Amino acid sequence: MTPPSVDPIHVIVADDQVMVREALATLLSLEPDIVVVGQAGNGADTLALLDKRRLQPSEPSIDVVLLDIEMPQLDGLTTCSAIRDRFPSTRVLILTTFGRPGYVQRALDAGASGFLVKDAPSQQLADAVRRIAQGLRVIDPTLAVEALTRGASPLTDREAEVLRSVGSGGTIADVAQDLGLSQGTVRNHVSAAMLKTGARTRSEAVRIATESGWL
Repeated sequence: MTPPSVDPIHVIVADDQVMVREALATLLSLEPDIVVVGQAGNGADTLALLDKRRLQPSEPSIDVVLLDIEMPQLDGLTTCSAIRDRFPSTRVLILTTFGRPGYVQRALDAGASGFLVKDAPSQQLADAVRRIAQGLRVIDPTLAVEALTRGASPLTDREAEVLRSVGSGGTIADVAQDLGLSQGTVRNHVSAAMLKTGARTRSEAVRIATESGWL
């Protein structure tokens, strides 16, 4: 008996590393029920692809977008939030090199349906795409436990913004000028961030927050 036909899952792969992106697209294209209909090198191009697809009603809509986190122009987490706002039927799977627990919570907050690291087995990736297309949620189990253990980021949005600026090598005066704050206010945010991360120096606070996925 011939099994009933099933509509394929239509996927976009977004990653700024061309070789990685093409390898992922090739791997997924080997699956009989998955069709990679587009690739993008940043978040802005991903949204443009989705917009273009929406203007072609004869074409099937996109079921799943694979998103890297660290991309130019528009990072993966910001792009994920925009996709969920503008294309609510399209689900997002975050696929990143950086298995940082803080990234998991931020990805879920942005509306992602899944979170995997790039060294996961290829079959796990295809299975994750299928489960997410069915409306399920897929999280790397090790990262899920770490994220639950560490909890949400203790930093406020402004403290995280200040630490990112500090991490780019700026002095207190530079950070104050870049963010339009007084130097005293920047020092207060840095001190609060150091206290919350348990760091002894500004650079250590940046390192801890980065490794935790809070920046």
